[in-house]
Amino acid sequence: MRKGTSEDVRRENLTAVLRALMVGGDMSRADLGRLTGRNRSTVASLVSDLAGLGLVDEQDPVTDGTVGRPSHGVALSSSVAAFAVHPEVDALTVAIVGLDAQVRRKVRHEFDRIPTMAEVVHLASTVMAAMGAEESGFRMTGIGVAVPGLVRTVDGLVRNAPHLQWREEPLGASLAEATSLPVHVANDAQLGALAERDYGAGRGVSHFVYINGGASGIGGAIVAGGDLLGGAHGYAGELGHTPVSGSDRVDNVGIPGSLEAEVTREELLSLLGPDHMDPESFDSALLADRSDAVAAAVARHQRHLAIALGTVVNVLNPERILLGGFLASLLAYNPQGLRTALEARALAPAMEGVDIVSAQLGANLLLVGAAHRALEPLVDDPASMSGARTD
Repeated sequence: MRKGTSEDVRRENLTAVLRALMVGGDMSRADLGRLTGRNRSTVASLVSDLAGLGLVDEQDPVTDGTVGRPSHGVALSSSVAAFAVHPEVDALTVAIVGLDAQVRRKVRHEFDRIPTMAEVVHLASTVMAAMGAEESGFRMTGIGVAVPGLVRTVDGLVRNAPHLQWREEPLGASLAEATSLPVHVANDAQLGALAERDYGAGRGVSHFVYINGGASGIGGAIVAGGDLLGGAHGYAGELGHTPVSGSDRVDNVGIPGSLEAEVTREELLSLLGPDHMDPESFDSALLADRSDAVAAAVARHQRHLAIALGTVVNVLNPERILLGGFLASLLAYNPQGLRTALEARALAPAMEGVDIVSAQLGANLLLVGAAHRALEPLVDDPASMSGARTD
């Protein structure tokens, strides 16, 4: 099909309306027109098409304070969703996430050892099949997978996930074969950054850095000019391997004195007590424990984190730094302590106006990012919804 045809224009208009609703939530047709730059009749026609595809629901007319006829409300359909899969060294989480970025259902399975790729594929496909049976009525568009490692996104090949001990694993192809659904695999931190850009603390921020800490180490992603900075081969943002000390302690790829080697969830967990703890419980337990041992560990972790963030500020000059996972817990434990340590290591002009905040989407961040990677093809071509599977 030639570029610039009426079909192209229609698809672009449908995508614009759908993206406005995904980012802005429920709104009137009039608001959609203002946000997308389309006139009233065009918006009415586009909404009608999206409703016919089952992607939006029209609501009773609402008044928006302007002169003229009340405008109909428009909301994303609650039945359109994607599966999200997030494997880590200690657990596998599988969720159903809606087009509106809401997690509809979530299952977490804990491991007593590091899982193989084949075990993750088997367990994830089993859980998704059970979810499909229990949650009838969802129209599933595909599967998004957030992996703590380097991923070739074109085919979902995991090049190196050191904590999981996976190398050159065909995760995307294997999971697609097991489920008969389209599968989209990407680095977990990059997916988290995109989710925060569209739905969380990165909205309206053109330049920010996101750093996530989990059981599988520390990853990062960079958003510059509103777009993800992928680098030559899509591997940019691996801030966990930034040197922060002269220690001989090495991370899982063998780099000594790195952020990932010095700042670990495992060390903090050992002080808190339990061997396993989900992210929400970990955050609550850490913030509640003000013992000398925990306070000293947090302070040491914050100093190492500040060294890495100082490099980020000096090199990238971001507007905002977003911390996710257990790094957000470190920030919440003593926000001023981290900022003071960072200011001692960053150039004053570059540090001016830099916010340090927790990722807004919390524990569901990577699930939202993974699912919405799987939803992207639908958003780019809404008419493709006619072929989505109903579970």
